Amino acid sequence: MILITGATGNLGTELVKKLWARGEAVRAFVRNRAQARSISLPGVELTEGDFNRLDTIIRSLSGVDRLFLLTPSSPDAEKQQRNFVDAAKRAHVRHIVKLSQLGADASSPARIQRYHGVIENHIRRSGVLFTFLRPNLFMQGLLNFRCTISAKGAFYASAGHAKVSIVDVRDVAAVAFRTLTDIVHEGKTYEITGPESLTHGEMAEQLSMELGKRIEYVDVAPEEMREALLGVGMPPWHAEGVVEDYEYYRRGEAARVTSDVYEVTGNEPMTFFQFAQDYRGRLIGKAAGVA
Repeated sequence: MILITGATGNLGTELVKKLWARGEAVRAFVRNRAQARSISLPGVELTEGDFNRLDTIIRSLSGVDRLFLLTPSSPDAEKQQRNFVDAAKRAHVRHIVKLSQLGADASSPARIQRYHGVIENHIRRSGVLFTFLRPNLFMQGLLNFRCTISAKGAFYASAGHAKVSIVDVRDVAAVAFRTLTDIVHEGKTYEITGPESLTHGEMAEQLSMELGKRIEYVDVAPEEMREALLGVGMPPWHAEGVVEDYEYYRRGEAARVTSDVYEVTGNEPMTFFQFAQDYRGRLIGKAAGVA
């Protein structure tokens, strides 16, 4: 049995569907069963749980031998993931595949990279077999800019003019699928990137070509990005974390391109232009929010 946490997000949904299609026994850890329609597939077991309630974590792990660990970024994420790892060890889970982040490091000045690094170290010390997935910025994060892309022909961020090897979440799900279903990936860490490194300006140019309208990237100061995030209701801790991530991008530290998607899946990672083609309808539709 494979337990998937974060099962109703973009990545989790893709992963559950891949495992279901393979015929794997899958259990999805969800907050609300009624809101998990996207993964309500025949044979997929839904278990309601709360990352802050240890009893629901323990219950969800009964009979599980493989765990995909993904929790929302929050001030409680480190504690939540520690609890999940400790409970998994007690439940004799054999293998944990953890969604981490490019640049994960317990000594990082950036809070999100730091807590991922702390949890990676905690898993290593636990003695449970592991695989760490460290993806770069998700292409699907651009969907959070779709309101201004559609209404203003622009999106705003504090990435400067640095290149980022942005990756499609579908490729991350494909790597997760392989690592959960093949023991050769145990004990390994994969840095998951797209096939090319692009500036946000270059992303705007590719969006312009696909959407048939001029799309501009507007570089803003970190303080402006923080205020915009807070203005659409993002919690302060998370808003600060996103701004810190964008400082990492701005310094050019997320530009390297790896071959890990190909080496794990046998397929080349999707290009940004392919993403733009596939998500054209959603990018030009009206919606609220920023990334």
